Amino acid sequence: MAMGGSGSGQVFTEINVTPLTDVFLVLLVIMILIAPLIDKSDLKIKPPETRNAKKDDESKAIFIDIDKEGQIAINGKFVEKKGEDVALADELTKRIKDLQTRQGRDDVPVTVNADGDAKQRDVVAVMSAAAAAGIKRMRVSTIQQTQY
Repeated sequence: MAMGGSGSGQVFTEINVTPLTDVFLVLLVIMILIAPLIDKSDLKIKPPETRNAKKDDESKAIFIDIDKEGQIAINGKFVEKKGEDVALADELTKRIKDLQTRQGRDDVPVTVNADGDAKQRDVVAVMSAAAAAGIKRMRVSTIQQTQY
């Protein structure tokens, strides 16, 4: 079959990429518009509230407090954030292991007291650091701050 002649017997062997390009451009625009919405780590999750929970003896447990700004305190001592989440996780793990060795036990219970407006990523970072330190018993509770 000849390609050079003018007639109805021509066969097109090339693919028209214009519609394909249009589809890719539309998908690109959709992704650009949706990408900022996907990257939100401020998921609002309302954990269940406990009324009559059995509390551990304060001398035998580790208490980790998280406020709504993301500040973390272990047994009342604040942990400084140095910019990186990895450095914070390492510091949390180190402090929890130090408290375990001071008490001479491996089965020290940890209570995570999170503010009701705390970000999920902060609570998850504390829980994963405790798991990395070998904590087997962990409790998460919420603290509702009252506004006047």
